[in-house]
Amino acid sequence: MNLANKITVTRLFFIPIFLIFQLAPIPLGEVQIKGIDIPIAHFIAAILFIIASITDGLDGYYARRYNLITDLGKFLDPLADKLLVAAALIALVEQQIVPGWIAVIIISREFAVTALRLIAVQEGIVIAASNIAKWKTRIQIISISALLLHNYPFIYIGIPFDILSLWIAMFITLFSGWDYFVKNKRIILKSI
Repeated sequence: MNLANKITVTRLFFIPIFLIFQLAPIPLGEVQIKGIDIPIAHFIAAILFIIASITDGLDGYYARRYNLITDLGKFLDPLADKLLVAAALIALVEQQIVPGWIAVIIISREFAVTALRLIAVQEGIVIAASNIAKWKTRIQIISISALLLHNYPFIYIGIPFDILSLWIAMFITLFSGWDYFVKNKRIILKSI
């Protein structure tokens, strides 16, 4: 297994550790930021999520820079991204921070595009990630990070950035999914 794939697998291992800190009742105390008490376990979970998210760019960089692109990497990298985002959204729904219907929309789009890619592979076609999809992932990660950090550091300027970015993430996720299906409708029609 090459370095890029090892980084991707590491991202997968971050997911259960992140979930333990985010959801398990770990009594590490709290830190207060501008009058808001944030459990230290949640702060650690947020840092783990951010580090795992950074590895997404890192594995891609090494794969392209050192010609380490493999079929395993093409499969694992987007899967790791989707699992990380889905795990975080589900945890935030359980904690009643994110509305369930928004999480369902975002996660459903991920399943739908994955299904489209599987159909395309059966036809011998590889659907590369679009620029819109790359922005979608970045915005989702920024939004989830802000939500995990209880809107820190935006709390200092009084902007509900975490909620605004969640709505933006939802809309760009929907648009990205629509874009994939419109651009690849011939694959769907051919498989019917």
